[in-house]
Amino acid sequence: MSVDQKDVVDFISTSPDGNVVLSIADHLFGDEKNEHLLVLQDKLNSYIGFIERGEIFESYPAAKNSSLVIEVCLKYEPNETGLSFLNKCQETILNTGIGFQWRKINQD
Repeated sequence: MSVDQKDVVDFISTSPDGNVVLSIADHLFGDEKNEHLLVLQDKLNSYIGFIERGEIFESYPAAKNSSLVIEVCLKYEPNETGLSFLNKCQETILNTGIGFQWRKINQD
C-alpha cells in the first residue's frame, strides 16, 4: 500500500493519545513537474471522502467518538513546493474538522 494506490487506505491506527490516525505511506521523490503532489492530492482527497462518507467507522469501529487525523509519512524530505503544498493541505483539512500532520520517516 502506498500513495500511488489512490483508493486504498494504507494504515489505520490509534495513537497513544487516543486519536485515530489514517496514515499515507509516501515513498515518492519530489519532481520538477509536481506530479508527485498530484498523486498525493488524489490520495488525500480519497482519505477525506472515506472519512466524510462514514466508511472509517465501518472499517475501524474504534474511530467512533475519536478525533481523526490524516498523517503523511514521507520517505524523502519535501522540497519548497512540497512544503508549501503540505502547509496548504493542513489549513484546508483542518477546516473540515479532521487533523493533519506529516513527517519524514527516518530510515536508519
